[in-house]
Amino acid sequence: MPVSPARAAAFEILMRIETTDAYASELLHSARFAKLSAADHGLLTELVMGVSRWRSVLDSAIARYSTQQLSKLDREVLTALRTGVHQLLFLDRIPQHAAINESVELVKRARKKSAAGLVNAILRRIADSQISPRRGELEQNGFDFRSTHPLWLVERWERIYGPEATRRICEHDQSPPHTAVWIRDSYPNDKTVHDGIQLQTGRLLTRAAIVTAGDISRTAAFSQRELVIQDEASQLVALLVGTGKNILDCCAAPGGKTRIIAQQNPKATMVAMDLHPRRAKLLRSLVSESNVHVIAADARQMLLTKSFDRILVDAPCSGTGTLARNPETKWRLKPEDLLRLQAYQIEILTAAIKNLSTAGRIVYSTCSLEPEENEHVIEKVMVADSSLRLVDCRDELLRLSDSGELAWKEIDSLLNGPYLRTIPGVHPCDGFFAAILQKH
Repeated sequence: MPVSPARAAAFEILMRIETTDAYASELLHSARFAKLSAADHGLLTELVMGVSRWRSVLDSAIARYSTQQLSKLDREVLTALRTGVHQLLFLDRIPQHAAINESVELVKRARKKSAAGLVNAILRRIADSQISPRRGELEQNGFDFRSTHPLWLVERWERIYGPEATRRICEHDQSPPHTAVWIRDSYPNDKTVHDGIQLQTGRLLTRAAIVTAGDISRTAAFSQRELVIQDEASQLVALLVGTGKNILDCCAAPGGKTRIIAQQNPKATMVAMDLHPRRAKLLRSLVSESNVHVIAADARQMLLTKSFDRILVDAPCSGTGTLARNPETKWRLKPEDLLRLQAYQIEILTAAIKNLSTAGRIVYSTCSLEPEENEHVIEKVMVADSSLRLVDCRDELLRLSDSGELAWKEIDSLLNGPYLRTIPGVHPCDGFFAAILQKH
């Protein structure tokens, strides 16, 4: 029996996510799957992201009707089961026979033919049952969205942010996030309907917009970089860098923040670096501004001979503020990873500070919700270097508000002490942290 291109591709991507450190968002937009029809690519995206988001719910349903423990099932078998169960529980328009039969065929193709009967039996039991939760029940207030995340992560968020904010974070993570874009000045003044898409004014920033209809990736404005997909909190971090003459972006790829900083500082000399040559090459292709010099280098061992008056360290992190976009991350992350990442972040920030000129400013940011990667990094670095002082992010937010760039009126809600702190579900964006340090 043939398997649809969308289901075959979804199985391939989910297996790569299970066996490597690959990210779903990158694989979904890779050249390998670019030739799929719009309908097939839509189903592919729904299957990959849906299985990643709802994995705990899917596994609970499988465990209820399986005669074997989930830990005993081969990865290929469990992946095929999750794909099938997601279709049965969440995709009302998919015929049950298609979801079941093609999931069985995926197991056979993966050379696990002996498990085909088990997969068929489990999926048929689930299809015949009135198992909860189904889509309608998930949308009711009674469903505990915290169950869609690892317990250790939920418990720490409740300690840090409280039960209500945690509930909102978890609920936010289970829905596809809206598409926000950064708008270049060259884009037409009438931004509401143009180029086959509909836009709504950004909620955080006046230069941002939300795509409410149409496929932005198929527009000329997107291909010409007049509209660039980028979360509003990410845009806000770039604006915190302000203006300078010599600017360094330490961990720049894929280049969204680099582009904004360069456009805000057209007369500045800017260096953008990334550790991996492949990502540096991608950065160069996406950032066309002539004042940006791209290099592939390790930010922990910068061999730069000049100093910079503005530096951005958007550090590699756990990404817990972007789980709506990268849901697979929550199943990979372990508590011990936070201190490992912290050590790496301190190394990068410490190296960057050595290239900061007197009175210069450095913005440290992550898309993490975890204090170990945020406040604790700043505290440790400041203890080690007495030449630094902490700049209150409120001052910069007020500057952006006065200049008309910040649309959000509740500035205090964006702050945690002197730091920028956005929370998914509480704010209309990803979860970002930022601190501003200045050298005496």
